[in-house]
Amino acid sequence: MVRTIQLSLQARIQAILLAKYDISLAQFAVEQPPSIALGELALPVAFELAKRLRKAPRAIATELAAELNADLSQLPGVASVEVAGAGYLNIRLDRAAAVRALAADRHADIGGPGFRLVEHTSINPNKAAHIGHLRNAILGDTFQRLLRPDDYKTGYQVGVQNYIDNTGVQVADVVVGLVHLEGRNLATTRELLDELASKHLRIDFYCWDLYARVSQWYAGTGADDPAPPTPAELARRKQIRLDTLHALEHGGNETAQIADLISTAVLHRHLETMQRLSIEYDFLPRESEILSLHFWDTARTLMLDRGVLYLETEGKNKGCYVMRRAGNEALETEQGTGLPDEDAKVIVRSNGTVTYVGKDIAYHLWKFGLLPGKDFGYARFHEYPTHTCWISTAAASDPAAPTFGRADHIYNVIDSRQNDPQNNVIAALRGMGFTEAADNYTHFSYEMVAMTPRCAAELGYELSDEDRARPFVEVSGRRGYGVKADDLLDRLTSAAQAEVDTRHPELTAPERAAIAIQIAVGALRYFMLRYTRNTVIAFDFKDALSFEGETGPYVQYAIVRAANIFRKAGVTEEAALAAVAGLDLSSLATEDGTILWETWLLAARLSLLIEQAIATAEPAYLARYAFQLAQQFNNFYHRHHVLNEQDANRRALLLATAAVARREMVRALGYLGIESPPVM
Repeated sequence: MVRTIQLSLQARIQAILLAKYDISLAQFAVEQPPSIALGELALPVAFELAKRLRKAPRAIATELAAELNADLSQLPGVASVEVAGAGYLNIRLDRAAAVRALAADRHADIGGPGFRLVEHTSINPNKAAHIGHLRNAILGDTFQRLLRPDDYKTGYQVGVQNYIDNTGVQVADVVVGLVHLEGRNLATTRELLDELASKHLRIDFYCWDLYARVSQWYAGTGADDPAPPTPAELARRKQIRLDTLHALEHGGNETAQIADLISTAVLHRHLETMQRLSIEYDFLPRESEILSLHFWDTARTLMLDRGVLYLETEGKNKGCYVMRRAGNEALETEQGTGLPDEDAKVIVRSNGTVTYVGKDIAYHLWKFGLLPGKDFGYARFHEYPTHTCWISTAAASDPAAPTFGRADHIYNVIDSRQNDPQNNVIAALRGMGFTEAADNYTHFSYEMVAMTPRCAAELGYELSDEDRARPFVEVSGRRGYGVKADDLLDRLTSAAQAEVDTRHPELTAPERAAIAIQIAVGALRYFMLRYTRNTVIAFDFKDALSFEGETGPYVQYAIVRAANIFRKAGVTEEAALAAVAGLDLSSLATEDGTILWETWLLAARLSLLIEQAIATAEPAYLARYAFQLAQQFNNFYHRHHVLNEQDANRRALLLATAAVARREMVRALGYLGIESPPVM
């Protein structure tokens, strides 16, 4: 609702500027005054115009205020416009009109045309998902929820992808472990999968340990080496790794078949893990198909034709196809007169192998529909309750499959260590003349997830005194050091279950179990979302599950507290909001009504926060908002005893205030992927 008023203010001021000064201002800031006594909105537009109009900001603000106040009918919800300070426009809202509009759920829409492609998770299918992967998946899933249409907004058309690198070095390492440490072939690998399934054991957990074991084998530091191996033996192992990787990339051999068998089985487990967090996907593009369908060959031709790629004939990159690095505009296209070695980005090595960046360029050309004549085949892979998850295939495509390679905007959720490769893909797009695509390519970066020393100790890891003194302990998959995502969820659920069992013995066991899962998932998702993306997270069980402070359970508890009001009052939330149309709302303008009005005003800002979170690709803003609204509701709850109020009009207003706070808290948590339990 506040967003509706802001949009009407901006439109009206733009019309005034054009008519009065013959100038236009594409956009301008809208702030909050330091105190609600000064108004609900503050516009510093006069300061932005001072230079252009060669007038003092206060003089400009005075002229604008006069124009705005002259016809407030064009500004529904605005009571008055005042000049403040050196030139601010302070906006006072019509509180009664605003409350009635919000109670009726009227608000400005969010969304528009175009297909948004969100890629997230992208775990190497070589072992179990761990705590670090969860930040990526939760960020991406939350962002796609913000974009999608629902009953609150039109939204955008969205596709969610989870890129599967099933031919990379991590999968190769697991294959090395199976073949060279365990002596397996394709048939005995199948037998392993059958054996694990019969014992209800997970292949991704099995590979977690095997991956760490292989890493130690390469270094000669593991239990497989009673004595230190010779340098020649270590070199042999390194060559085995390279040979295995090449076999995976070429395909059509038993090594590649083992890799496909294992990576597919692990991928199924990853989807199960993520579904525990209500995270789902539309399409799983695999690197094996990018290779076998020759996406790169088409991309290479396009890059050569557009002068982005050239063959280097001199220096250390002789024989390589190279392009300029991101930010370097001095590309020479004639062979032999290219960039200095340190400024060139190798796309194809002299031995003919394509680098990670080269394959990524081809993949993103496909994403934008810019790879002529190329598309994946699509096969059904997993059925969710509401839709099919498709996977890429080199075989004939299912005729019922949708098309995903047509994005208008791409959001790639990839950690900050991938900044350079991501920038090079953008540079390639821009260099080929695909400026619009480059501008609509967002690297949704984030920092790593670690553990507090207390959390690591709870998980049974032996810590040195130095580790205990550190603010966090890093996760290392190669050392097998970290928290499996499923183990983390199990521990959080178990802790929540103990609390629910103690507090609500009257509920059935399935009811208590369902509530425990809602609390555990809410705690984990909120913990991952409360920090801005450029912040390193140190995970801690106690902090995440706390009912106090900025946590998911704190917001869930506020929602439950609000629901209890309606249960005891014998009215529904919907009825309480519908009653607002006939209430006397004059008390909102009094000092006693301030906390009520502040609650309505904060509840009215949800669409603003959604818009801000989308524009900045920062879900933390919405998480913070949910917490602030829960705080505001709790302040209201402790100040006003709703059920004891004797005045009928005031009691109805208090009930409506609780209802609007609960409605918007539930919505905010919903966008964060968090459910609201019936009890806590």
